[in-house]
Amino acid sequence: MNHSYEQEIRYRLLKILAEEPQLGQREMAKKMGISLGKVNFCVSELAAKGWIKITRLKSARKKIPYIYMLTPKGLEEKGKLTVRFLKRKLAEYEEIKKQILELHNEVQQESLDNPKGELNNAVKSII
Repeated sequence: MNHSYEQEIRYRLLKILAEEPQLGQREMAKKMGISLGKVNFCVSELAAKGWIKITRLKSARKKIPYIYMLTPKGLEEKGKLTVRFLKRKLAEYEEIKKQILELHNEVQQESLDNPKGELNNAVKSII
């Protein structure tokens, strides 16, 4: 599988666990838009790496008998993943801006914008 996709899943999962440690895996899967099996695999992987600690609540009556806590190592890795994720998104943003400018120039050269110049105004607000 794509390495950057895997990093994004780890980042998003660590973010969710930091914010809602009591969340069940089914809810994590719904929030992330991935399968329950993928969440289970990733949670197991994070625990094996020592990034999270899984605590079973013996007195829990609901179907959420676990709490997932980030370890100090997990917090450190979440920080590193956050920086990498931000850098990748900024690079994607710059590439999209470049493509928008190219398309905008093409629209202007061929006089394809509507009389109100809505596309021109939209591009100006982005750039």
